[in-house]
Amino acid sequence: MQPTRNLVTGGAGFLGSHLVDRLMQAGEEVICLDNYFTGRKVNIAQWIEHPRFELIRHDVTEPIKLEVDQIWHLACPASPVHYQFNPIKTAKTSFLGTYNMLGLARRVGARLLLASTSEVYGDPEIHPQPESYQGCVNTIGIRSCYDEGKRIAETLCFDYQRMHGTEIRVMRIFNTYGPRMLPDDGRVVSNFIMQALRGEPLTIYGDGLQTRSFCYVDDLIEGMLRLMRSENPGPINIGNPREFTIRSLAELIRNRIQPNLELISKPLPQDDPIQRQPLIDLAKKELDWEPLIQLEDGLTRTIDWFREQLGNN
Repeated sequence: MQPTRNLVTGGAGFLGSHLVDRLMQAGEEVICLDNYFTGRKVNIAQWIEHPRFELIRHDVTEPIKLEVDQIWHLACPASPVHYQFNPIKTAKTSFLGTYNMLGLARRVGARLLLASTSEVYGDPEIHPQPESYQGCVNTIGIRSCYDEGKRIAETLCFDYQRMHGTEIRVMRIFNTYGPRMLPDDGRVVSNFIMQALRGEPLTIYGDGLQTRSFCYVDDLIEGMLRLMRSENPGPINIGNPREFTIRSLAELIRNRIQPNLELISKPLPQDDPIQRQPLIDLAKKELDWEPLIQLEDGLTRTIDWFREQLGNN
């Protein structure tokens, strides 16, 4: 039996590299596509000489011709620091990148999975957020390049399905953390861990009572694999429904590393959502999936990885 040929866009990134690991471990063929804006070659270095693995430096805003069976479309900066660095490029990546990958999927008859985001819900008025909720998004705010970019990416997927019969799977990813996060990506878990390991005060934006739900990367990738295999096009929420305040997360991380560190407050950034929690009933029903790794355990693994990167063993 021939191994499945997989294209992973953004395959050298945080989520992409973990997906590449799972596909390679399953004996499949993988083409990793990345322009290294936020991806790092070290994340997939273990596979570079492997006969079932191919690495291509390429920007998804430009078309590419390949022969593949499945496309895992993860390419796009996903943290505010990176997607706001060049918001026009971010919007182009979401629109043109998805358009190009859907065109490829249509030409070769591949199934495409889009890594969408909980950001399509914006600052939600419904809590927790079901897939049927259409969102509350500021179309002209500093986050809209990403929020609206992913919304149009979803639109393109379903229009290709309706017009051309393209097989699509749309996954709405909620906050995910774990090894290989970039230390400077501006996400709350990596921010707190890096500040604590450096002995710096932990920065909380606003009163710290805004909430997030944190899914460990291994659980997230398992949900992604199950969605690709399923017959449901989505969209389907994948995330951990256990809700934490930002302040409680800061305290949890601080207590694991340096309990005497100070917590300091800064103003809340524009359009930062107050609540974010997935309703995962659909994932449970359609994919038989729910997260297994609790935040306390996942943080231990993540802190250990950051310590190793900093040489703070």
